[in-house]
Amino acid sequence: MTAGPPAEAVDRSTRAAVVTLYRLTAGHRGAIAVAAVLTLAGSALGLAQPLVARHAVDASGRGQAVWPLLGLLGALFVAEAATGSVGRFLLERMGEGVVRQLRLGLVDRLLRLEMREYDRHRGADLVSRVTADTTLLREVVSQSLVDLVTGGIVAVGAVVLMAWIDPLLLLLVTLTVAVAAGVVTSLLKGIRCASEHMQHAVGAIAADLERALGALPMVRVHRAEARETARVGARVQEAHDAGVRTAKLASVMSPAVELAVQGSFLVVLVVGGLRVGGRTGSLGDLVAFLLYASYLVLPLSSVFRAVGLVQRGMGAHQRVEQALRLPVEHTGPSVPAARARARTRTRPEAPAAAGRAALALRDVRFGYAPDRPVLRGVSFTVAPRRQVALVGPSGAGKSTVFALVAGFYEPDAGTVLFDGRPAAELGRDACRRRIAVVDQNTHVVHGTLRENIAYAVPDAPDAEIRRVVELARLEEVVDRLPGGLDAVLGERGSTLSGGERQRVALARALLARPALLLLDEPTSHLDAINEAALTTVMKDVARECALLVIAHRLSTVRHADHIVVLDRGRTTGQGRHEELLATSPLYRELASGQMLRPGGGRSAGRAPSPS
Repeated sequence: MTAGPPAEAVDRSTRAAVVTLYRLTAGHRGAIAVAAVLTLAGSALGLAQPLVARHAVDASGRGQAVWPLLGLLGALFVAEAATGSVGRFLLERMGEGVVRQLRLGLVDRLLRLEMREYDRHRGADLVSRVTADTTLLREVVSQSLVDLVTGGIVAVGAVVLMAWIDPLLLLLVTLTVAVAAGVVTSLLKGIRCASEHMQHAVGAIAADLERALGALPMVRVHRAEARETARVGARVQEAHDAGVRTAKLASVMSPAVELAVQGSFLVVLVVGGLRVGGRTGSLGDLVAFLLYASYLVLPLSSVFRAVGLVQRGMGAHQRVEQALRLPVEHTGPSVPAARARARTRTRPEAPAAAGRAALALRDVRFGYAPDRPVLRGVSFTVAPRRQVALVGPSGAGKSTVFALVAGFYEPDAGTVLFDGRPAAELGRDACRRRIAVVDQNTHVVHGTLRENIAYAVPDAPDAEIRRVVELARLEEVVDRLPGGLDAVLGERGSTLSGGERQRVALARALLARPALLLLDEPTSHLDAINEAALTTVMKDVARECALLVIAHRLSTVRHADHIVVLDRGRTTGQGRHEELLATSPLYRELASGQMLRPGGGRSAGRAPSPS
């Protein structure tokens, strides 16, 4: 599912937003300080210009030379532009650095989340937090912070000088600006809420589009393009509505600011002109005050716009913070070694070989939801260099056993042991170093064939890669592809067949030389010839490491050293093929469905049933 707008109470004030912005700039405070000094210097140079202009006007009225003052005015203008440009560059660069730090933190977090979190959140929505949300934050940090800093400094300086020149005119300007400030404040909360909904809708667009593109062959075959377009279109409409609401509020805010600034300028012009006409003020003072009033137009407008953008950005920041708070896997030991050993001694006694087993499960219980148990007490052992098969009807818990062995989840009760040591004592990293997995949904990523095979061991020598290519029977694929091992595979390995992708995954797993290899329905995409070849490969691999195989085709595992029968989350039978045919009704039923004779061959004249 996609996480909606946060339900918890959030401080939406501008002050809280600015505090959040300041917190985001941790590690960049030095650049901010230098930029602030340059900005302050540039603002001081800018604020000095109306005073020079005032003197130039008064000097001209007295018939004095004004060229030196005009030269000084030009120099001040150039110096202000230079210092302002450097300060703005530093702040922009700081904004890029903040967003880079956020993106790296998000990527690292998302790749380490607990597996349950991927069940609760849609992948594309999480990706949009790294891309779309942080892009909006970049604009906020790099632009809004610039505008708030420069606009605030200039506005404060201008107000101080305006108060020095004419307090009465300043009071009139303050009253008109206060009206605009009241309008802006009343709109900020709505802008932030609309922005949050828009960002969530954008994430939902990415999630629904990925859903459709990831199953594009199914969509095309079932002529569901229009339905999927309508589904994504509904999300697009949500984003459109939220964006229109944001634009509507912003469109009210901008004219309010402009009218207040223009109104204050007209008030100053009229009242100040009357006072000059009545000889209660000088023309130079009026010119200087008007320049400061015009000087306020840009910074005040930029400050108000920046405040609105900050509120929009806080919606994106809220989604980023939600992602950064999601729980991650704990890869180290979860309990001290002594406690782990004590826990294993309280469990029912395992077979004598368990202490030397590559893998052992002792009375393991687990459920994805508290009230829906999947495993209800599973116990079995995988001895070193032996092939153990897990069989059972769909929903028996076979894939869940693999998920627990791979450390994707932790058992609710019972113990998983590697080499006689509890997984909780070893930690996920240590456990995963001992295993490799060939999933039924084989993962082939965009890149070369060599990169896919060497994914687990990026620096593997060519001799090792050639060894696993031969073991996985990939020689024909290497010869067929232009470039051989350096051929670029398409997205999700689209240039390979299902069976070829499975063999690539097998080669990748073997390259890591695991102590335990997990194979999930390894023959599901193979024809009869390649299935027979893989059976031979599995025998060869079993000389190097232990194998735990999930199989629906019993022909794949009838020669396994040990077979474990699962039914409704319980171990209902264990033994070799012939033993289980005699002792396990469920296994006998499964074997009958696969048309296997007790001797291990297929019934004459019958074709194999589809898996």
